[in-house]
Amino acid sequence: MLDGVRGLAILMVLVLHFVAHGEAEGIAGKAIMTVAGWGQYGVDLFFVLSGFLITGILYDARNKPFFFRNFYMRRVLRIFPLYYGVLVVLFVVLPLVPPCRGPVLDTLVQHQAWAWLYGVNVYNALRPDWALPYIDHFWSLAVEEHFYLVWPVVVFLLGKRPRVLMNASLAVAGGALAARIACSVAGVGGHALYVATPFRLDGLAIGGFLAVLGRQPGGLAKIARALPLVAATTLALLLVRAAWAHSAGTGLTVLRPIRESLVTVVLACVLMWAVTAPSQSLWARFLTSRSMTFLGAYSYGLYVYHHFFSYYAETHDVRARLAAVTGSGGLGTLALAVVGFAASLGVAYVSYELFEKRFLALKQRF
Repeated sequence: MLDGVRGLAILMVLVLHFVAHGEAEGIAGKAIMTVAGWGQYGVDLFFVLSGFLITGILYDARNKPFFFRNFYMRRVLRIFPLYYGVLVVLFVVLPLVPPCRGPVLDTLVQHQAWAWLYGVNVYNALRPDWALPYIDHFWSLAVEEHFYLVWPVVVFLLGKRPRVLMNASLAVAGGALAARIACSVAGVGGHALYVATPFRLDGLAIGGFLAVLGRQPGGLAKIARALPLVAATTLALLLVRAAWAHSAGTGLTVLRPIRESLVTVVLACVLMWAVTAPSQSLWARFLTSRSMTFLGAYSYGLYVYHHFFSYYAETHDVRARLAAVTGSGGLGTLALAVVGFAASLGVAYVSYELFEKRFLALKQRF
């Protein structure tokens, strides 16, 4: 089921980068672009899912020997080969290829230390906009890596008292929201609030809270009963927030950070519906479908590779060229989406099957 949630998250991200920036033609086109724009929350869904999965793994292993060694080694084997393999190609191999040299690659090479140290989000937070061509999307990988580094210590220390661990998770989530509001009011730029780790911990922490709660006696049943009320209340608050922002136009420095947390709660409900849904329900069948689980299985590679294609397409007017060939902006966007999806999936598939699986096979030793 959770592979299907991964598939949904990466599908949202792909739609965002290959579809959402196209030209809206007519009412239908505007509606499509609006929905595609919601793909930005695919990363937030990844955060909630990661918090849920990682906290569950840590909580279940809290009394086992080699707790830290096993966790960190398994994360290293899953994450580092692909991540650092891409960096080696980007910073070591490509500079040796004359056609690849130029201002863009020079910029990346000049600031490559931020990528090697999982600091892409820090580098971007210090600037008003995206500043590392082709690898800006690594910001979310940096946030997750920072979480993986610290959270095992929290679970190890508090895991014997699940209620304390759940309260700590909620405190982290509330602290992230409070930090966003305080810094927004203080004039910190929206870009920094979007990418800096302290401001993005609420999704990961809420996922962690749900993982521990779900493992308590009757926990999943409690979650299932609470879901409709929590989802309805959160959606109502989002509507009130949107109406206030539209009509009053004041208090946006507070309303914007609150919106992010409300969306995170909605996404947490989406995740828990997947966990608690009856196996024959439409939602469960969708998430366990072959297409969604296939996307989920290759979601990490898809996330890493897809932006190289989408960024190139946006900076080289590929969408406009396809529109000229097809005679329609909508068909041009559709063509770009098909080609971009296929290229991203092809590279991710080959990478996983021929490269990443060699390292994943070593996880059984830990």
